[in-house]
Amino acid sequence: MSGSEIVEIGQFVDISIISIRNFQARMTLFHSRYGWLMSSSFFVFSKNTFEGDSINMKLLKDKIAQEGKVLSENVLKVDTFLNHQIDPELMQAIGEEFATRYKDEGITKIVTIESSGIAPSMFAGLTLGVPVVFARKRKSLTLTDNLYTSKVHSFTKNETNDISISQNFLSSDDVVLIIDDFLANGQAVLGLLDIVEQANAKTAGVGIVIEKGFQTGGGIIRERGIRVDSLANIKSLANGKVEFFEEASTR
Repeated sequence: MSGSEIVEIGQFVDISIISIRNFQARMTLFHSRYGWLMSSSFFVFSKNTFEGDSINMKLLKDKIAQEGKVLSENVLKVDTFLNHQIDPELMQAIGEEFATRYKDEGITKIVTIESSGIAPSMFAGLTLGVPVVFARKRKSLTLTDNLYTSKVHSFTKNETNDISISQNFLSSDDVVLIIDDFLANGQAVLGLLDIVEQANAKTAGVGIVIEKGFQTGGGIIRERGIRVDSLANIKSLANGKVEFFEEASTR
């Protein structure tokens, strides 16, 4: 077929962990943005639609490009779909992408931090069939004893918080996937890694929705030998424009 290429579904979606209903919903969303034709067990996509990205990563990058607001060369506002208002279909796609990448790693818990990491973590946990535990930043009357605690500095808010997870929900038997919304200076991820280490659990890797690849956090985490999967890795926010690294960051 001229101007198009035929590909099997399995090249882009791991059917073994994504329900047929969810896959059909994803194709409906994809069709509304890119267009496809279905014939038997094949989908016909326009040539170079993906250019190395999965469907889920393509959806995320397009959402950032269309709705993200560059406030400065270091700040990207994504409150229309991630940090304030949440796009459930996109969060499901992101969660399933992380689940696909870590389905063979024996994950027993997903660990995140309140609050923007919770939505993608929930969908990843749902797909993998494992609990999600989020570190709390705020003190609670019911969360006072037997805690793993670490300090996390926010450069955006210019404040330092204690984050805590109950020892009841993390142990040396756990294999953990850490998920967070942004990776910039790496402080939140370092705090979560510290908590996992306190529990003597194993970290299988870190899943990041959006990495600011021009800042130091990613390098700091990777230098420790930790696997980092960033679905959208931003090269620059200069001149009010979002520029991505050509390939997703997984190393």
